[in-house]
Amino acid sequence: MLRLIGWFFGFGLFVGLIALGAVGYLVWSISQDLPDYTVLRDYQPPITTRVHAADGRLLAEYAKERRLFQPIETVPRQVINAFVAVEDKDFFTHGGIAIEGIIRAVRDNLLQKIEGRTGPLVGASTITQQVAKNFLLTRAQTWDRKIREVLLALKIESTFSKYKILELYLNEIFFGFNSYGIAAAAMNYFDKALYELTLAETAYLAGLPKGPANYQPFRHPEAAIARRNHVLNRMLEDGYITKEQADAAKAEPLKVVPRQGGSQIYSAEYFTEEVRRQLLSLYGEDELYGGGLSVRTTLDPRLQVAARKALMDGLVKFDQSKGYRGPVKNIELGDDWGVELFKEQPLWDVPEWKLAVVLEMQHNEARIGLRPTAGADGEPTSDRITGQLPGPEMRWLAPKLDKVLKVGDVIYVQPVEGKEGVYTLKQIPEVEGALVAMDPRTGRVLAMVGGFSFAHSQFNRATQALRQPGSSFKPIVYSAALDNGYTPASVVLDAPLEIINSDGTRWRPSNYSNKFYGPQTLRRGIELSRNVMTVRLAQDIGMPMVSEYARMFGIYDDLLPVLAMALGAGETTDMRMTSAFATIANGGRRIVPTLIDRVQDRFGHTIFQA
Repeated sequence: MLRLIGWFFGFGLFVGLIALGAVGYLVWSISQDLPDYTVLRDYQPPITTRVHAADGRLLAEYAKERRLFQPIETVPRQVINAFVAVEDKDFFTHGGIAIEGIIRAVRDNLLQKIEGRTGPLVGASTITQQVAKNFLLTRAQTWDRKIREVLLALKIESTFSKYKILELYLNEIFFGFNSYGIAAAAMNYFDKALYELTLAETAYLAGLPKGPANYQPFRHPEAAIARRNHVLNRMLEDGYITKEQADAAKAEPLKVVPRQGGSQIYSAEYFTEEVRRQLLSLYGEDELYGGGLSVRTTLDPRLQVAARKALMDGLVKFDQSKGYRGPVKNIELGDDWGVELFKEQPLWDVPEWKLAVVLEMQHNEARIGLRPTAGADGEPTSDRITGQLPGPEMRWLAPKLDKVLKVGDVIYVQPVEGKEGVYTLKQIPEVEGALVAMDPRTGRVLAMVGGFSFAHSQFNRATQALRQPGSSFKPIVYSAALDNGYTPASVVLDAPLEIINSDGTRWRPSNYSNKFYGPQTLRRGIELSRNVMTVRLAQDIGMPMVSEYARMFGIYDDLLPVLAMALGAGETTDMRMTSAFATIANGGRRIVPTLIDRVQDRFGHTIFQA
């Protein structure tokens, strides 16, 4: 009997040694093909590029992965405690793997297979293992990948400090809302820096990496709060917080305020987009959307608001002089007009105007309903705000209100100042325009508006639209004349002139008044913008000379040497014309328009200086 027991023991030992050897060989073979974990020393994740106005205010952010790198030295202890408590309570004491967790995971996974249950396998990964997986491995749920993860975790622990591993982890993990890294998550969920987060907010963010979609605050608010409270309980169990702190944090409502991307400064959308295009041409797409550039622009927010208002007021005034053209559209008024009206998208960059629908017409007055606001879930709220649209308020509207509006018309309105619930009719101008404000000494563009509304049309009429400058080109002709023998007192004849073109046709330029004024001084000609005098002047000095001056002033690259061009018949942009006049104001020293003052890389090194 003892001999039989000894035989079984020997056989079992032999099989065990073979199995141990096989496992050892498997681990050895896998270890020969591990990724190079030392690349983590030079970890440079894609970081959000941030664009600032001249006064330092945030203008825009650009990123495919919205991430702000946060050195571990600047991460508050409360944030570290929250993540360690919920993700890996023994992080500061283990060597990269948690043996108890692995045994528990193996047991649970085997039971799942035996019982035929479906679902994801239990991983029991430590923070170090998650770093190995996120940076160096795939997410495939296989034994082979798991062994690689464990081996890499051991190597990472032997090479990097615990805080370096935490830094890698906290800056890489995904939090939802296109937020990568804890700093970006704090900004995008709560519009706060890390050090400004409350305990409740910190706990919510710490609970997100397990499944951001499962704890989305608007779709699954109850699950989100339950997950936050779970993190608080874990922090309490591990002694990071007191019961009073946990109870106070649990009592807080979950107030998530998603941060908007794109232009952050009101009225600067055209300027922001022009800067983005310039950065894209200078550094390429990868650097723009992942290089972590810090860009200081020339924009003066105060002047930008004034420029937008000046252009809008001018366009609206001109447009209203042409009369009312009709509503945005007409909708059927059902039981709830707010739901139908909510489907129409207003101009988000013209907040002074509201989208409304005509509910009832009464002689020269209309009762209107304003478009409902969106709730946290993106659906219209139950609020239904109505107001009055009295005809006498629209002095630019010639016919009576009931002649141009009918029930169901969707229109734009603006509140009348000092009159509660009273509005005036508005319409999107049909004629567009642009405005550029530039420092004539440096060429720094202080304000730029490329049209009435960026939401309505993203085409930038300040930099992209080619238009005839007309009489604004005449100072260039006069500048060329002054440089080539003429003086302000020189006399030029303002009399009928006939030009025979190369094709035999005849051109007879005339003044705006259709009159001629005889001999006039050069000063008088430019003051009163005499067309015939300008053409005669260009004919005398020669159009090649005018073309060269147009090139030197930056208006045209190659102006066709035809006399009609002396009256601004060529096409150029507002930006070029503005820089040309800045050059004149600067005593003739060439001014090049600048929208970007400085660009710094992710390390703070200046890589571009205007």
